[in-house]
Amino acid sequence: MSNPVKLITPFELDHPEEPFPIDLYGQRFLAQGDSWFSIGAIPPWLTTNVLMELRTARRAVAVNCAVPGAVLRRMVDNVRARPFMNLLSGNIARKWDAVLISGGGNDLIEAIGSAPGSPRDKRLLLTAAERNGTGAASCLSDEGWQTFSTYLDAVFNGLMDLRDRGANQLTPLLLHTYAELRPRPAPAGPDLGPWLLPAMQAFEVPEAQWMAVGQLLMRRLGALLSTLAAERQAAHPAAGEIHVVDTQAAHLVPADAGSTGASGDWANEIHPLPDGYAKIASEWAPVIDALP
Repeated sequence: MSNPVKLITPFELDHPEEPFPIDLYGQRFLAQGDSWFSIGAIPPWLTTNVLMELRTARRAVAVNCAVPGAVLRRMVDNVRARPFMNLLSGNIARKWDAVLISGGGNDLIEAIGSAPGSPRDKRLLLTAAERNGTGAASCLSDEGWQTFSTYLDAVFNGLMDLRDRGANQLTPLLLHTYAELRPRPAPAGPDLGPWLLPAMQAFEVPEAQWMAVGQLLMRRLGALLSTLAAERQAAHPAAGEIHVVDTQAAHLVPADAGSTGASGDWANEIHPLPDGYAKIASEWAPVIDALP
């Protein structure tokens, strides 16, 4: 039997008149993240998120610090958010059964928006004049990827330092890769995207390469997150385990090229539909169920 994860806010957890009875649940999680943990469309009911679709063997509750409406919230902002910091290692911290993180995807999406006139180490894409080849890899700036990797390394290890300095040093931390997506004219709402499509157009990436470039970027991000997790675990073997959930294994159905709304498993350019999130959540479930 699987159980939907109960989602509550930090305010509900410590409500001054009626605190949430969190100890009645078999598993207690602290969650923080980008729009894959909060809202990925306007109006919000057009889709859900990973946590809303998550089903676990034990009754579980997650205190979700992800901010509703922050469609493009960066990982660095989430890590430094006061409610999350306090619940993880601050003055109201408690021992959690796991910390669930959705981070890095929106950082990548934002970085793709750097203009063609920016220095090569400040952007992820190459201009048509700079490209040497025809494959998707020829469209990417290695110098820019190194800058992005260095940035995400610092943010990730800052998060791990927060976990390791308090009561949750031994608490498992779970994060995830991101499903491969297609650049297309499908915003999340008024003045909310699309994000990848304008970058493809600004850098004159051939339309036939858009999907391949989107796939490659998400694969590189997944490999980077896995590397950061492995390096941190090796450097701090006595600390809690770090699990990277491979959501690309969910094999979401790609959106149709040129589609402007819901298509395949996608609600918009960068957020899945509820069925898509359910596929992704099914990759999380066995990892969570295997936790002590």
